[in-house]
Amino acid sequence: MRYLLIVSLLCGIPAFAEGRKQLFNGKNLEGWKFVPRTEGDGFSASGGAIQTGGAKGMLLYAGDKIGNATIRVVYKMSNAKGNSGVFIRIPMIPDSETYAIHHGIEVQIDDQDDEWHCTGTLYSMTKALARASKPAPQWNTMEITLDGLRTIVHVNGVLVTDYDGVGAVPERKKQSEPERGPRPETGYIALQNHDPTAVVSFKEISVEPFKGKKVKK
Repeated sequence: MRYLLIVSLLCGIPAFAEGRKQLFNGKNLEGWKFVPRTEGDGFSASGGAIQTGGAKGMLLYAGDKIGNATIRVVYKMSNAKGNSGVFIRIPMIPDSETYAIHHGIEVQIDDQDDEWHCTGTLYSMTKALARASKPAPQWNTMEITLDGLRTIVHVNGVLVTDYDGVGAVPERKKQSEPERGPRPETGYIALQNHDPTAVVSFKEISVEPFKGKKVKK
């Protein structure tokens, strides 16, 4: 059985007007929110980067919803077994990572698995067009373009995903995979802290409006 990801929601207009906006100020987690909120929150800011550690969960950008924009994420892992992701298109501020998994989309950072679950894919829903991540502990640049329902992902300048948002995707096979269904054009974004096996560092998270520019292949 196969499913269609079709839109049923339009979740507001993002406030990013002109130019690139830095969502991480390089010093602290101002503007970000840990989900769920517990003791030993799973992220900290140190050495000019956001770093994973502590409680499992995700760090949500609590400002504007984001759509029709390119999100740039510059990250590295402390070792080859690092696991993380970037959540996009989350319809509302969630109270758990589970909500984001099943109502938004995870752009995978972990590169240990197959071509449906590797860096730059929409986790379990798209097959990688290329595998372009650099091994730990090198820095990687991921650019996620939201063009209406379409999601385009480049890793280190190489096209990995180009999904129109309505085409058929594989049947859900594992409990860890997201439920299939509609995703909004705009939504909140978040960083994932999956486990303590490796520290994942993010030195840039920024957003630039997307105005129908030609997407490089």
